[in-house]
Amino acid sequence: TFIKKILDGIFITEYNATCGADVSLVNFSTNYGIDLTFEVWDTAGQELKSKLSDAYYIGAHAAMIFYDVTSSITYTNFPHWQRRIVDVCFGETQIPIILCGNKVDCSNRKVKEKMIARTLKSGNLMYTEISAKTNYNFEMPFLALARKLTGKDDLTFVSNLNLKPADLPIDPKSVEDSNKFMQELAAVSENINLQDDE
Repeated sequence: TFIKKILDGIFITEYNATCGADVSLVNFSTNYGIDLTFEVWDTAGQELKSKLSDAYYIGAHAAMIFYDVTSSITYTNFPHWQRRIVDVCFGETQIPIILCGNKVDCSNRKVKEKMIARTLKSGNLMYTEISAKTNYNFEMPFLALARKLTGKDDLTFVSNLNLKPADLPIDPKSVEDSNKFMQELAAVSENINLQDDE
């Protein structure tokens, strides 16, 4: 899984074995001289089958939801995850949620810009694209959430995570396609906002 790519993460798999989640501590040093630690609960979707499903979300400060850009069915599950998180976590303040499109190293993309743009408009959401296989944009979900949680848009990580080697290098065309997709997504999102304002 995504989180298992980190070599120097502290994996506390027994921490919540009764719920079936892998819990990891992921540390980052920042340009502000402070260290940030994310306690990451990787549920792998198991909460759907668990009677303790709300326990996965209670006390969360942020959420990452992943889908496979080559599989529209994984994307159609997103509203369920978002709704569960919103129902359990949103009190007086909304927690930030980042939607992560994985497998951008693959060429057969099925999820289109308009689908994502409409989803992003529906809530307190951010979006990024990654490739767990190639380590492309690996830190972006953490960085986006760190900026949102600290309120510091110029926050950066000063040291890279110690990642396991990529299974394969990312093809420059895949990077170009992902960047183009992100630009088109921004344009489609802007167009949807303009239409809604009319």
